[in-house]
Amino acid sequence: MSASRSAAPHASADGRPPWHPFPLTELSVFIGLVLLVWGVIRRDDPAGRVLLVCGMALGSLGGLETALREHFTGIRSHSSVLAGLPAVVVAGALFFARAPSVAIPVAGAVVFAATFVVMRRAHRKVAPARRLG
Repeated sequence: MSASRSAAPHASADGRPPWHPFPLTELSVFIGLVLLVWGVIRRDDPAGRVLLVCGMALGSLGGLETALREHFTGIRSHSSVLAGLPAVVVAGALFFARAPSVAIPVAGAVVFAATFVVMRRAHRKVAPARRLG
């Protein structure tokens, strides 16, 4: 078992997802785009706003899946994109918990920096093994 395989147990050595050849990620992004367009057309309606949010969520999930798969198979580093997700989640949780306004960006920055370091190390561990073969 190669190092890239052990680092990403749910992807093949060449970065294909376990549902390959079914285009799940591409369909997710496509449906997300359709929902976005439909939401823009119906933007003054409450249902249109829901369509916009769902479209953004589906498109983002498709991009996140691609970034995770490429990052953990050593294809390309997506450390900053992947570090942004927990930073936004923490900032959002603090916002809705009514934390002091100065604490929100500080906590987001700390979580981003810590996650970035962890993601960068994880990619560096997998990337040389992928180049060697």
